Amino acid sequence: MVTVFCVLRVGGDYRPQHVIRLQQQVLEHLTDADFRCLSDVPIDGISTVPLKFGWPGWWAKMELFRPSIKGPVLFLDLDTSIVGSIGDIAAVDRLTIMRDVYRPLGLQSSMMFLTEAERERVWLEWIERPAQWMTVYRNGGDQAFLERFWLDRADRWQDVLPGQIVSYKAHVRKAVRKDREIGNGTIPEGARVVIFHGKPRPWDIGW
Repeated sequence: MVTVFCVLRVGGDYRPQHVIRLQQQVLEHLTDADFRCLSDVPIDGISTVPLKFGWPGWWAKMELFRPSIKGPVLFLDLDTSIVGSIGDIAAVDRLTIMRDVYRPLGLQSSMMFLTEAERERVWLEWIERPAQWMTVYRNGGDQAFLERFWLDRADRWQDVLPGQIVSYKAHVRKAVRKDREIGNGTIPEGARVVIFHGKPRPWDIGW
């Protein structure tokens, strides 16, 4: 069974209650999930794995690639909302990552299925000089670093499970862009996961 991971480094937008919220949603829609959080604080009711490095912000995600974390991992950002069964998602069992919502040729690390073998290759290069990589990719962040490895290797969620993973901004939120209505305020039929990738967060709109 895949282990579902999230990452919490306190001091930014995220709090322990956001981990608890995500765990509740995951267990509602994948009842036998092994849910864990890489965190720099203990969280009541959550199986936490301590963060070992001081990498700031989104760079804390790189600890998912530590050799001590075994087996396949389904990673979810804390502002993810689970709205339906994620059984198909958990069963993918191969390297899969999102196609960036706004950069179709790029990657988005909001949700990733990571095999142990693929994580090892990334970790070996990352851990040699993390400070350098954080400087080189200070604008694009962890997903820009991962593009070095996976642009031509990783499957995309949008192709593997069409319609199951959607963006709040691009597919749900009611808005008009270039005289075309984007979303109608409701979750598309068949969607299982809504990715927020930035503001607003789910709790900002009462989700």
